[in-house]
Amino acid sequence: INDNEVVDLLSRLGCLLTDNESGWNVKTPSWRFDLRIEEDIVEEIARLYGYNNIPSKSLKTHFIFNSNRSPPHPHKISLNRISTLLVDRGYQEVITYSFVNPKIQSLLHPGRRVLKLLNPISSEMSALRLSLWSGLLSVLIYNQNRQQKCIRIFEIGNRFIPQKANLLKEDLMITGLLSGNKYEEHWDMPLRLVDFYDLKGDVEALLDLTGTTEIYFKSELHPALHPGQSATIYLQHKPIGIIGVINPLLEQKLGIKNRTVIFELLCKRVTDPNCPSIQEISKFPSNRRDIAIVVSEHITAFEIIKECKKVLSNKSITLNLFDVYRGFGIPKGYKSIAFSVILHDQHRTLKEDEVSALISRCLEALKMRFQATLRS
Repeated sequence: INDNEVVDLLSRLGCLLTDNESGWNVKTPSWRFDLRIEEDIVEEIARLYGYNNIPSKSLKTHFIFNSNRSPPHPHKISLNRISTLLVDRGYQEVITYSFVNPKIQSLLHPGRRVLKLLNPISSEMSALRLSLWSGLLSVLIYNQNRQQKCIRIFEIGNRFIPQKANLLKEDLMITGLLSGNKYEEHWDMPLRLVDFYDLKGDVEALLDLTGTTEIYFKSELHPALHPGQSATIYLQHKPIGIIGVINPLLEQKLGIKNRTVIFELLCKRVTDPNCPSIQEISKFPSNRRDIAIVVSEHITAFEIIKECKKVLSNKSITLNLFDVYRGFGIPKGYKSIAFSVILHDQHRTLKEDEVSALISRCLEALKMRFQATLRS
C-alpha cells in the first residue's frame, strides 16, 4: 500500500505519525483503546483500504527431504517435552540440592567414591550427589511423614561422578519415583500399591519419544533395589539407566512406609529422536498364530521375542506377549509364555503352508536356543 495512502488512512483515524529510520512512530488517539500493538495498526490500514483491494498471492514454501534415515542435524527432544509428558502422567517436578547426606548416599551406593565438601553448609549437605535418588527419597520421606499416600515425583538435574586425577564427570539425569497407592481413594477402584510395572510403563512412554525400538530391560542386581525386581535399561546394547523397587532393608533403614519404585535415565541418550521411515500400508491380509511354550523361569520374554524376530527377519512381523502362567501342569522352575505372531507380506497373501513353515522354524529355533517345548 502506498506510503502516502497509509499516512492519510491513519491520520483520518486520529493518529499522529512521525518518521524515523525504520518506519513510522504512531501515537493512537485516546478513544481507540483497541489499538495497542503494531498488528492492530496493520489491521486498521487493511480494513480501511479494503480487503478486496489487496492482491492475493500464493505462499511459496520450500521443503528439503533428506534421503538418509538420520538427518545431519536432528532436532533434540527438549527437556520441557519430557517434563510435560511426566506431568501429564501424574508426576510433580521437584528440585533438590546437589549436596546430599553422605550417610544416605552410602546406603544407596555402597563402596562408591564420593566427593566431599571442605566447608559444607551442614553435615547433611556435605557430599556431591552420585545420583538424584538421595534427594528424591528425602522428598518422599518428608511427604510421607505428612500423611501423603500417593506420591509421584521426578527431577532433571546433574549427578557428579569422581574420576581419576581429581577430575569430575557431570551427567544430566532424569529420575523419578512412585510410592504408595496407585490411585487416590475412589469408590469404584480397589486400593493397591504401585508396583514395578506401573513405573516401567511410564518409563516406556518416555522412551517412546525417541521413536526407537532398540530399547530393552534386562534383570540385573543393584544394592539399593529389590533382588528380582530391578533392571538395567539398554538402548542399542548400551546401558542408559536403571529401574527397580527399593530394597525392603533400605526401606526400614530410611523409614520409608510404602513400596517405592524408582528409575534413572541418562538425558543425553533419550533426547536424540530416531527419524521415522515411511512405508506403504500393505493391502494384503495378515495371518495370526498364537504360540504357548514352556521355558525355564530365568528366560525372559524379551529373549524369546528377539529370537523369533531373528528367525523371521525376512517377513513383516508383530509379536505380542499376552499370557504368563505358573502353576498346575507346569513343572517347578518353569513357566508358560503365550504370545501372538502376526505375519504379513507387502506384495502378496501368504499361503497356509508358508505360515505353518515359518512358525515351525520359529519353534525349532526356540527349542535349540532355550530348550523350549510347546505347551500341550
